[in-house]
Amino acid sequence: MKTAVIIGAGPAGLTAALELLRRSDVRPVVLEATERIGGISCTIRHNGNRMDIGGHRFFSKSDRVMDWWAGLMPIASTENGSGRHAIRYRNQERLISAGTDAASDPDLVMLVRPRKSRIYFLRSFFDYPLALNGQTIRQLGFRRMVRIGFSYIRSRIFPRRDEKTLEDFLINRFGRELYLTFFKSYTEKVWGVPCNQISAEWGAQRIKGLSLRTAIAHFLKKTFSRKQSSGITQKDTETSLIERFLYPKYGPGQLWEYVADLVATKGGEVRMGWRACRLHVEGERVVAVEATDPQGTTHTLEADCVFSTMPVRELVRSLNVEVPEEVRAIADGLIYRDFITVGLLVDRLAVTEPDGSPLKDTWIYIQEPDVLVGRLQIFNNWSPYMVADAGKVWIGLEYFCYETDELWRKADAEIARFAVSEVEKIGILRASDVHDTHVVRVPKTYPAYFGTYDRFDEIVRYTDRFRNLFLVGRNGMHKYNNQDHSMLTAMTAVDQIVAGQIDKQALWQINTEQEYHEEKK
Repeated sequence: MKTAVIIGAGPAGLTAALELLRRSDVRPVVLEATERIGGISCTIRHNGNRMDIGGHRFFSKSDRVMDWWAGLMPIASTENGSGRHAIRYRNQERLISAGTDAASDPDLVMLVRPRKSRIYFLRSFFDYPLALNGQTIRQLGFRRMVRIGFSYIRSRIFPRRDEKTLEDFLINRFGRELYLTFFKSYTEKVWGVPCNQISAEWGAQRIKGLSLRTAIAHFLKKTFSRKQSSGITQKDTETSLIERFLYPKYGPGQLWEYVADLVATKGGEVRMGWRACRLHVEGERVVAVEATDPQGTTHTLEADCVFSTMPVRELVRSLNVEVPEEVRAIADGLIYRDFITVGLLVDRLAVTEPDGSPLKDTWIYIQEPDVLVGRLQIFNNWSPYMVADAGKVWIGLEYFCYETDELWRKADAEIARFAVSEVEKIGILRASDVHDTHVVRVPKTYPAYFGTYDRFDEIVRYTDRFRNLFLVGRNGMHKYNNQDHSMLTAMTAVDQIVAGQIDKQALWQINTEQEYHEEKK
């Protein structure tokens, strides 16, 4: 039997493993350097409460991914007694039957959740995307609204033709005034560098079709449409504007832990605490992977094919061949943004909905420039099962930083005190209402679109020469993918192995904004 060594037990690695077992005679061996399943799509447990690192909406415009998820974890609310779960695709209703790997455990289900995200700015809440209503005008002021309108018109008449930076990308789609009001400070808080130093490709990757025009069209459709869709997959809606999504009852890690169990049940392996450290190359093939186990012993695993989700910088360093100096320099110059989530268990938040009820947001973008916190999650609203005591509010405060930053180097207790002081400062909660805290650090969460990224194509050309090496997933491709796109890269690679026809370019085309690239050309 052939063997695939898969580096990383995140969405891409585990998808590849299960797909190989379902569709080929290749046995997967998954090596996970940490003790967490799911990569950043894991679920962190603390004192009976659960945290979702970064927030993962289970939504995709790919039927293949939606079917894959629903085939593993049935949707909790059924529309008939047949066990078939209705999902509306555009104007057609498709019935998804439980797949052969569907969980029988009643807790292994997907919930249908409403999406609500807002911006916290000027110590008040703004709809995301901005709504054209009296409240927004009062909050921003009539003069600023007029400047936003004229600025947008100017950007449409006189767009920045040479769209190289993220600043160019955003101004062309929203106008300079709206860019300065809502995009510039938050984006620079996330990345730690000015927007004019970030590649426009980041916008094409993450924002895609979102613009002021599409946001207004969505608002008008939502406001005046008589019939609101009750479906889950909203293919004609920009991803940032979706109204509902699927979510595992106990967070994203619940699904990926189940997938890892399936991989082991079907004959594969998931080895926790195993770190890949060396790839042995002969000619144009990777023939073995050297890895250390939790006890520090080194093992050599022979491989017929290798899937890598490890950071590209580490992958290039691990090759046992003489890598061209320019390729190694590009890999060493790739930059990653790191991430800290601070969980707070509180009695209540100091802010509420206008009617006095608890906030309904899944996450809130913190635009206030006088604090470092970038985003706030309310885990109760992702799933009520994420919090042990329904009478408490369980939130996550998200910080974007580098491992060299002072914040990263602080002790957990010090980070927690700092986070509490920040949200108290901006009026979100009172420190006296905080009962428990938990700090989670996640290195290399976001592959950056600056540094040596503008020469990344040279790394692609070099690594593609190894025909049985497949770079998949977010860090594996240094590409800011959502989990569904990471899964699709793995599925496409397995397709090629099964068909015996390798086309690496097809992997790199997943989740690219074709219209943007055509304009760039």
